[in-house]
Amino acid sequence: MTTARFPNQSLPPLRIGLIFGFLLMVMGGVVARLIYLQVVQGETLAARAQQQQRRYTPPALARYPITDRRETVVALDRPVFTLFAHPIQFKVARPAIARDLAPLLRQSPEQLVAKFSTYPTGVPLAYDIDEDTAAKIRALNYDGLELNQAWQRIYPQQELMAGIVGYVDRDHQGQAGIEFSQNQFLQVPHSRQLLSINALGEWLPALAPADPRALSHGYHVRLTIDSRLQQTARQALQRQLRKFNAKRGTVIVLDVKTGALRALVSEPSYDPNHYYRADPALFRNWAVSDLYEPGSTFKPINTAIALELNAITPDTVLPDEGRIFVGGWPIQNSDYSQRGGRGALRIAEVLAYSSNVAMVHMMSRIPARHYYRYLHRLGLTETVGSDLPFETAAQLKPPEQFINYPIEPATAAFGQGFSLTPLHLAQLLAAIANGGKMVTPHVIDGLYDENGQLQKRLEHPPPRRVFSQRTSQAVIKMLGEVVRFGTGKPAHIPGYRLGGKTGTAQKAIGGTYSNLRITSFFAVFPLEQPQYVILAVVDEPKGDDAYGSTVAIPIVRAVTESLITIEGIPPSHPQELRRPAAPASVSQ
Repeated sequence: MTTARFPNQSLPPLRIGLIFGFLLMVMGGVVARLIYLQVVQGETLAARAQQQQRRYTPPALARYPITDRRETVVALDRPVFTLFAHPIQFKVARPAIARDLAPLLRQSPEQLVAKFSTYPTGVPLAYDIDEDTAAKIRALNYDGLELNQAWQRIYPQQELMAGIVGYVDRDHQGQAGIEFSQNQFLQVPHSRQLLSINALGEWLPALAPADPRALSHGYHVRLTIDSRLQQTARQALQRQLRKFNAKRGTVIVLDVKTGALRALVSEPSYDPNHYYRADPALFRNWAVSDLYEPGSTFKPINTAIALELNAITPDTVLPDEGRIFVGGWPIQNSDYSQRGGRGALRIAEVLAYSSNVAMVHMMSRIPARHYYRYLHRLGLTETVGSDLPFETAAQLKPPEQFINYPIEPATAAFGQGFSLTPLHLAQLLAAIANGGKMVTPHVIDGLYDENGQLQKRLEHPPPRRVFSQRTSQAVIKMLGEVVRFGTGKPAHIPGYRLGGKTGTAQKAIGGTYSNLRITSFFAVFPLEQPQYVILAVVDEPKGDDAYGSTVAIPIVRAVTESLITIEGIPPSHPQELRRPAAPASVSQ
């Protein structure tokens, strides 16, 4: 049998050499590349890796406490903790650790065991843990558990100050109120911290500073708001909202000389401690952000304009026919169907009886372009410029429309056809009350140290004159007559004098006037030397008897009485407070 012979399968030496040389070249290239990356590009690549793994970032910054003007705490930080697990470091069985943590974290052991299985390190288990619970967790003395301190903002006044202060989110950043608009002012100064992150973009807690936040050192931000007055205003507003089943309301108390807001209430409100449960629409204070047509409460401002432009004097007499036509459009008084016209009226009577027709006659004495120019000068195309967020600029018709269509200045004469915020109206009324100067409303007094010394204050524009002292005094006197014998009678407080003006305006929806109303009243107090403007606006009160005199005056009166008590304001007419002495008995 012949054996099959196969050719020799060994490779010739030349081929082996070529293969070996090729492998050496490949390995040499790899080594050269490694040397290049490690030596030549090492520093660059290391820096790039660190850049990807680290961030310069401010940690959850501590914020200054906020107090009212009497040092009542409105907002403050408290320490809270985040619990991280590092399962790779556990020396006790995971179910045992989960069983001990579950009641402290209000989670089930099964939930915790599942979390332990997600990553070997840096597993977040719970946030916002209070100090007592954190102490109990430390007492367990388990390896692989880490507590990181942060800050939680709390608001002891709850709904009372929400429209002013706002709230901060989980990252300790302001989202509404002055927490948002003055976010930087409220943060305690700090240095940027270099923190590391893992591949998932999460902070590595073990590498974070133990307490990266600076302390406030007793400093606090003081508001101009008085919590006592704020509470009175809120309660009075809530009563009227319930009584008239109204949609919403606001109360403003403004120091006419400084622009400091002593109270600023908007209802409905929300609890900033639980902001996530609230309607987001409530985060915007409607007294600052929502426009409305002021109606008759703007008549004193128009009267001041007419006096300034010499269109009238305090002794001018104007006709009130009850109903007139302007450019084919009918304009009438609110009580025309009951009373008809009132005949000739003095300027004070025009305000006291709130005559729309007489106001049209008054403002028709001013060329429309001059009237428009003055409204523009009063800021009716601008914002107020307060320290509160989400301000909305007032809206005035375009100049060509206002000037060329007589109905525009005619309706503006009694506060319709343009819109502004309640805070803007309060600012304009303060200019009448303080002698003619426009001040900037604000709620922040300044930053104070632990000894009560002012350290820093926000800058506001200096007051600017918009009316003369003479005009201011004349209008204030007329406002006193409104309360003495006009629509403001229910606002009278025995022993004291105040001026004011009611407003009951149709509410415009989509450019068309509806049957819905906005009722309002403002007071200037004390009348002899005005210090405050108190404004109440109630949106969409229900009922046939819902007017400024019935809805808004009771609110302003309650707030004024509270001011008298809080500020210790003595009566200007004490004789009104004395009761007649009982007749002496005659002995027989």
